[in-house]
Amino acid sequence: MTDLHALPPDLPVPVDDGAAAHLPGLRLPALALAATSGGTVDLAAAAAAAGTLVLYVYPRTGTPGEPSPDGWDAIPGARGCTPQSCAFRDHHAELRAAGAEVLGLSAQPAAEQAEFAARERLPFALVSDPDLRLAAALRLPTFAAGGMRLYKRITLIFVDGAVAKAFYPVFPPDRNAADVVAWLRARDRR
Repeated sequence: MTDLHALPPDLPVPVDDGAAAHLPGLRLPALALAATSGGTVDLAAAAAAAGTLVLYVYPRTGTPGEPSPDGWDAIPGARGCTPQSCAFRDHHAELRAAGAEVLGLSAQPAAEQAEFAARERLPFALVSDPDLRLAAALRLPTFAAGGMRLYKRITLIFVDGAVAKAFYPVFPPDRNAADVVAWLRARDRR
């Protein structure tokens, strides 16, 4: 059985295909999406309220006892959503101390995200975007697997509603939250 919390040592490393080069300065659009916090979250309003919003975008989390899509571990950047989310959970206090709020976003249905958020005790909301509306608005990278269209892993830091930093590609995913904390701290020292 696959351990969803562990990354295999031989995961293929994603390469920077330039799909995030256009993002700095783009504004987060007003999109109301279902969230694990209940109801919907308007992304633009969340960014405005936060001042600094970390939005980590991931393909999909696994479910214990259910197989991953065929070939999942061979797709560069696909595997690691659970370790990435747990790292954001574990670094949540540091992110808040650095003045940032956190949201996770994927194309998974809200019910699957709610089960995952409860199981892993995430202290922040996950947002469901099954129609890839944010991908269309910001031209975010996606890929196909198992008959699904999913987000490629990318983490965006919005300051006053605009992209200040894009982490892409994100690898290894379990180190992403620490990299974000380091970036926020370096920004604050300027």
